[in-house]
Amino acid sequence: MELKRTPIYAEHAAAKAKLIDFGGWEMPVQYAGVIEEHQTVRTKAGLFDVSHMGEIDVRGPQALELVNHWITNDVNRIADGQILYSPMCYPNGGIVDDLLVYRYSPEHIYLVVNASNTDKDFAWMQEQAQGFNAELHNVSPETAQLALQGPLAEKILQKLTNVDLSAIKYYWFRHGQIAGVECLISRTGYTGEDGFEFYFAPEKAAELWRKVLEAGKPEGIQPIGLGARDTLRFEARLPLYGNELGPEISPLEAGLGIFVKLNKPEFNGKEALAKQKEAGLSRKLVGLEMIERGIARSHYPIQKDGQDIGFVTSGSYSPTLNKNIALGLIQSDLAVLGEEMDIMIRNKPVKAKVIPTPFYKRAGV
Repeated sequence: MELKRTPIYAEHAAAKAKLIDFGGWEMPVQYAGVIEEHQTVRTKAGLFDVSHMGEIDVRGPQALELVNHWITNDVNRIADGQILYSPMCYPNGGIVDDLLVYRYSPEHIYLVVNASNTDKDFAWMQEQAQGFNAELHNVSPETAQLALQGPLAEKILQKLTNVDLSAIKYYWFRHGQIAGVECLISRTGYTGEDGFEFYFAPEKAAELWRKVLEAGKPEGIQPIGLGARDTLRFEARLPLYGNELGPEISPLEAGLGIFVKLNKPEFNGKEALAKQKEAGLSRKLVGLEMIERGIARSHYPIQKDGQDIGFVTSGSYSPTLNKNIALGLIQSDLAVLGEEMDIMIRNKPVKAKVIPTPFYKRAGV
């Protein structure tokens, strides 16, 4: 199957980025190197091509009610111009995807979903939209998206826009021009740092990519690949679909209970999640630090006294902490700080212990 490419593909190729297959997309995994790119985002700013992400537009008299039926969080809790993070569940409480909900008005809601799930999510949403007075459109093909992340992101982006970026609060959005291009500008992020996302017409993508990199030269901006995107989100304990989230994992098990509003009248998975909460969780997501040498990888088994107690969801060397760390979904009774266990690396037990998460939190948050 031919890989899909974002409108910025030629820029990645020209920069000699290492390209990989990511959920059917040919995407840059690194440019200068994962560790250097990771440190650039933590200390300066990095530019990400996230044009592969999915965007779904929902409009109509019952747009809000429909989105609330899909997701575990509550769109009534936010104002127009605000953004909400939420899991979206199957009736059994397993996760279809996690997404961002941009509320324009009760009649107009814009959703951002994971790239590899776009078609699946859209089909699920259409199926679940029966009986609601609302229309949904998959606008992903006509949408490009860039993300500028890091402590110097605002300073760099402000050079290219008349929009007062300091007035855009965390998890809010507005419209305006960046380097003359009409954009939806939001302030969320997936790195643990401050930053902005901008959505715009794909034909402007390569030009805008070059202009942002040019504007950020004095501040040491770099383009950032998927490798550093993963280590950055992982240190901040931000979940990744297919690792911490999936059809076999509930948002409660994934530590996302704060985004599950069981006091909502109804939503997909409500009954199953309420039962799970009442019965008590049999497994929980925990942070782990390797005591012995070795890097834990996704899906490695975790054992205690030779018995399987769970598995690694994500694991990596942490450039910020200079340690090997992991997230693991394990039996709840062993999810205790300081508890030691073995991660099976190539069938050999390697010692690890439970530590607090997030592994990294930026100053002043």
